[in-house]
Amino acid sequence: MPAKKAADGNGTTARRTAANEVPAKKVAAKKTPAKKAGVPANAGGAGEKPESRTALVRRARRINRELAEIYPYAHPELDFENPFQLVVATVLSAQTTDLRVNQTTPALFAKYPTPEDLAAADPEEVEEILRPTGFFRAKTKSVMGLSKALVEEFGGEVPGRLEDLVKLPGVGRKTAFVVLGNAFGRPGITVDTHFQRLVRRWKWTEATDPDKIEAAVGALFPKSDWTMLSHHVIFHGRRICHARKPACGACPIAPICPAYGEGETDPEKAKKLLKYEKGGFPGQRLNPPRSYLDAGGRPAPPLGAG
Repeated sequence: MPAKKAADGNGTTARRTAANEVPAKKVAAKKTPAKKAGVPANAGGAGEKPESRTALVRRARRINRELAEIYPYAHPELDFENPFQLVVATVLSAQTTDLRVNQTTPALFAKYPTPEDLAAADPEEVEEILRPTGFFRAKTKSVMGLSKALVEEFGGEVPGRLEDLVKLPGVGRKTAFVVLGNAFGRPGITVDTHFQRLVRRWKWTEATDPDKIEAAVGALFPKSDWTMLSHHVIFHGRRICHARKPACGACPIAPICPAYGEGETDPEKAKKLLKYEKGGFPGQRLNPPRSYLDAGGRPAPPLGAG
């Protein structure tokens, strides 16, 4: 068996030091993208055949293998200790950052540690705790509603089936798969905004509907890969492949990325765009996994600190 490549403090491999040196042929190819009627977006340049299904599968899986080396510590970025905390935190993460949720839930779970407690809470007191997450009235209604449903329909336990989870107030497929994958070890694809953006940039699918994206991407990978694939893609979207200013010049997968050049290509300027542990900044979790800390990541500060 070949020896593993040495990893640096951020979990990347030594061979990635040249990742920013994108071949000239790749940059030139960006000048003549194929945009003919009936030609898939993942087709090659003018005169080239559209990418075959087999080639797409191989390319997608190669990107995931690369991301697994870049982020061997990838994990859900919501703090939780049990399925109940995870489902509540995921519902609260809508239209806010995981960081803000992680800074808010300690007080919530200290006061209401079980579904029974939260279901019987005073809504005004819950609203006051959840105020920092935004849309706190609607979120209070959702988390109290799902807590009541857990008590009345599932004996106070979070169900481990998709069809049951999506019946809970505020829980859709995305939230359900976060819970299934990370609390129950059951494979699922989390199609959040980062995931949607990146899989389209990589031309894994042209779909815009989350359910269609989930189906299209799921068909490219074995089920066993789905949960970690989601973490890899979301980590990359948060740290390097940003929505408005992708750090192309600091991206380790630039040589195999069909969207290279959409962002900053200068290596030094691109480095300044890196976020979280890649840029030397704290992450989103107050209590991140040990593997994240060992890779150079830092815990996020509690609410009101700094």
